[in-house]
Amino acid sequence: MIYYDHLPLDEDILKALGELSINYVFQPIFHPDGKTVYAWEALMRPTGMTVTELIGDYTKKDKLHVLEVATFFGAMQAYFLRGYDQRVSINSFPSDCMRDEEADVFLEYFGEEIRGRMIIENLEYPFFSLEHWKAKKASVKHMDNLLAVDDFGSGINDIERVEIMLPDIAKLDRELIAGIDHMTKKQENVKKLLPYFHEKNILVVAEGVEQKEEFEYLTGIGVDLFQGFYLAEPA
Repeated sequence: MIYYDHLPLDEDILKALGELSINYVFQPIFHPDGKTVYAWEALMRPTGMTVTELIGDYTKKDKLHVLEVATFFGAMQAYFLRGYDQRVSINSFPSDCMRDEEADVFLEYFGEEIRGRMIIENLEYPFFSLEHWKAKKASVKHMDNLLAVDDFGSGINDIERVEIMLPDIAKLDRELIAGIDHMTKKQENVKKLLPYFHEKNILVVAEGVEQKEEFEYLTGIGVDLFQGFYLAEPA
């Protein structure tokens, strides 16, 4: 279980964090050999409910900021406890970011250990805030970390969003690649996307790879990185 009461944060946010009961699991993101890990994505696992239910509840209460802070501090604690050497990928709401004082505490608490080790994935919901994105990008780049568009092709994350965000990584949604080994339209679509991303020096991750045939097809056309149950489940 992740605890937050030892952190030098504002009393109100500490109280809100104390109401959470969550753990984190990690799913690897692989190089094309399907064996070498590029990064570990931290996935929140609340007790007594699903992640979707937790986010839905906090959305209704207008408390998504609490989950944003909880994810950054909690995922990093869990990451270091596991002793991983590769990067850690952390989900972030596109409508939110840590406040300056929270970001300062985060940087002071984890220090130089996070430099060059983080990937911040901008989720595909609920809405995009350019102001928060700029703040997030400045903070991330200051520590030589990376930015990613999560679930490209789903929700708000499309070509227009990529043009605005100019991330380091684009993660293709499962919907774009499911059955791609035998579905011509999906093949044509992804083959158009790859050069577009690569011309912008954006790495492409195929998310949700569940079949050997999908993996083999995607490696064959030059996708950079892979994630999904075929390779490894979250644990």
